Amino acid sequence: METKKTRTEGCRTQITSLARLGRRYQLASWVSLFLLFAMIVPSVYTLAQAPRVIQITATHDNKFKVPGQKEPVITVKANEVIKFQITAQKGTETDPKYPGCVHSFSVKGLKDQGWDVCLKEGMNQFVLVAPSKPGEYLIECLSKCGKGHDDMNMKMIVTQ
Repeated sequence: METKKTRTEGCRTQITSLARLGRRYQLASWVSLFLLFAMIVPSVYTLAQAPRVIQITATHDNKFKVPGQKEPVITVKANEVIKFQITAQKGTETDPKYPGCVHSFSVKGLKDQGWDVCLKEGMNQFVLVAPSKPGEYLIECLSKCGKGHDDMNMKMIVTQ
């Protein structure tokens, strides 16, 4: 079918064939699919990264310790996938708000993103994604674990 031009009351109207309209909608579908793909790929890439392993000890004297460091600090990249291996040693108290936990590994402002983990006695392994916003974050034990609990924290520095 061909395109026909008609004149109706001084207006010029173009009648397009169904095949041509179908091609336009097909192109729009491909463009939409491409945009969706472009939005999903970065997220999949972030999740597909092999996580970097960070080892920490949550001690019986209520301190976080990172091997080879006097003061516990970890530096990560924004959105980096991190596998934590934390050895937790039982403190002198247990917190009824955290049943079964000897410590916790928490960032108060990031709890909804998984940054509030119950640490059971022994080896704890879990994967988290670093915050997307660069800056300094305070990792704390929120489970009352004994004398010195209030000072059981460490710094996480997030870079670009």
